[in-house]
Amino acid sequence: MKAFQVQGYGGSDMLAQADVPVPEVGDGEALVKISRAGINFIDVYMRSGIFKNSTTYPNVPPFTPGMEAAGVVEAVGPGVKNVGLGDRVAYCLSLGGYAEYACVPAWKLVTVPDAVPLEVAAALQLQGMTAHYLTHSLYPLKEGDSCLIHAGAG
Repeated sequence: MKAFQVQGYGGSDMLAQADVPVPEVGDGEALVKISRAGINFIDVYMRSGIFKNSTTYPNVPPFTPGMEAAGVVEAVGPGVKNVGLGDRVAYCLSLGGYAEYACVPAWKLVTVPDAVPLEVAAALQLQGMTAHYLTHSLYPLKEGDSCLIHAGAG
């Protein structure tokens, strides 16, 4: 399959197209045929090496970035019950979106209604989770509160 991979830490010149094997689905994973992928600052940070010592996001070059994507489930591993073959799904916080296929922990997948285009589903994941976290966990908004949303367009 085709994938864009980070060949070494640095600028955008470190991204290169590569032919890599289609990943094999494991326990609790789904193989997603990627239709759309989001491009976010976390991908730039990973490419630059900011997270090179991270245990949360291990990434030793070469690796395939892409922390949010959407597509169709092509295969499921043992133990997967929340998605099935042919389901339209989206995810974030799992590497591999800059490829034709990605193996994703099934618990990170959300099903996408037919009325929602996959490009919209892919673009909403990371920013949507951030907004939800900020307004429901960090500072739950209540009646009478005001909320300023700046840089809402990226």
